[in-house]
Amino acid sequence: MTRAAWTFLKLAAAAAIAAFVALAPASAGDAPLPEVPKAAAGTQCVREPEFMRRNHMTMFKHKRDMTVHDGDRTPEFSLKECVTCHAVPGADGQAVKVSDPKHFCRSCHDYAAVKVDCFECHASRPEKTGAAFLDNPHDADVAALSAYLKGAAQ
Repeated sequence: MTRAAWTFLKLAAAAAIAAFVALAPASAGDAPLPEVPKAAAGTQCVREPEFMRRNHMTMFKHKRDMTVHDGDRTPEFSLKECVTCHAVPGADGQAVKVSDPKHFCRSCHDYAAVKVDCFECHASRPEKTGAAFLDNPHDADVAALSAYLKGAAQ
């Protein structure tokens, strides 16, 4: 390597380091973080927030397996309970849907560039009563079938 090439390489490396230092935040506390809405006042989560941030997906998968394979539908660790507690009100006072960037789950998932696909089947916001609000366009069909089956059982 020639002396000129070596000098150029050192200058380029110094410039790259200087650019990195200039663009990097002063400390980890200065890094931008997602704005996470708080849970409902007076509620207690099933685990502490730090644990939930790191392990919620594992808990959801475990709960899914228990529900689908074992028929265990206990409310503990249910997505419905999470949605009810962490609902974020919109301008109209109603809980926002997952399509809204202010949705609780999207606040972190958008930041981490992780797709939220739970709500392709599950409700992304609660009803006023706390029961799941189904965003499924076939809700009327399900309600009609349910009413039919109740009538047929009599």
